Amino acid sequence: MKLPQLFLALAILFFSCTTSSSQQKQTAEAQADTNVYGRQTASYDGIGKTYFGREIAHVMGFGGASWLERDERQEEENTTLAISKLPISATSVVADIGAGTGYYTFRIAPKVPQGKVYAVDVQDESIKYLRNKAENLGLKNVEVVKGTPQSPNLPDNSVDLAIMVDVYHELEYPYEMLQALRKALKADGKILLLEYRAEDPAIPIKKLHKLSVDQANKELEANGFKLVQRGDFLPIQHFLVYQKQPSR
Repeated sequence: MKLPQLFLALAILFFSCTTSSSQQKQTAEAQADTNVYGRQTASYDGIGKTYFGREIAHVMGFGGASWLERDERQEEENTTLAISKLPISATSVVADIGAGTGYYTFRIAPKVPQGKVYAVDVQDESIKYLRNKAENLGLKNVEVVKGTPQSPNLPDNSVDLAIMVDVYHELEYPYEMLQALRKALKADGKILLLEYRAEDPAIPIKKLHKLSVDQANKELEANGFKLVQRGDFLPIQHFLVYQKQPSR
C-alpha cells in the first residue's frame, strides 16, 4: 500500500473508532437517563421529565434577577433568620448552588471570614454578575464557579455545607447533581434545601416550584443523604438539612 493510501486508511479507522466510542457514550448516557428518570407530557411550567414521580420545573433565567433582589424578600421569607440558622462556623466552606445574583452568597461570606463561599451557577449572565459584585464588594473569600446541569464543578472533599435556595426543584439532573455534591462534600458535609412548602396551598407559588418534605426525603435518601434537621421557623419555606451518609 502506498504511503498516502496508508495515511487515508489510518484516518478512516481512527474516525470510525472515535465515532463509535462517542455513539456508545451517548447511548450509555441515554440509557442511564431512561433508567433514573421518567417522562410525561410537559406541564405549563415543567420540562416533562420526572424524578421519583415529581416533574422537574423550568429553570428561572437570569431575567428574573430583579425578583431575587426584590425589597420585599426579607419580609416574605425572613432571609436573615434563615442565614442565622445555617450550620456553619467562621472557617466553613459553603457552596451556594444556583447562586443567581448572590443574594445568599454575599450575606454568608462575612460569616465565614476564615472560610470560603463558592458561588456556583450555570448561566453566563449570572457568572459575570457574581464576579463583578464580588470584586466591587472586595470579598476575597467568594469564588465564582461555572457549573453544569450535572455538576457544580467543585473540588472533591472540599465543602462543609452546600445550600440550594429555591433551586433543587429546578435541577434538570438531580441524580447526577446530588452524586457530584456527595463527592464535593467533606465526610461530615451537609446539604441545605430551602424550598417553598408544597404542603401549604395558601403559599402563592406555582405548584412545580414547591417541594414537600416527603418528596425531598425520598430523593435525598436515595442519593445517600439523611434528614437531620427540619426547621419550620420560616414563613413560607422548608429549612431541611441533610447529612452525607457513608458509602455502602
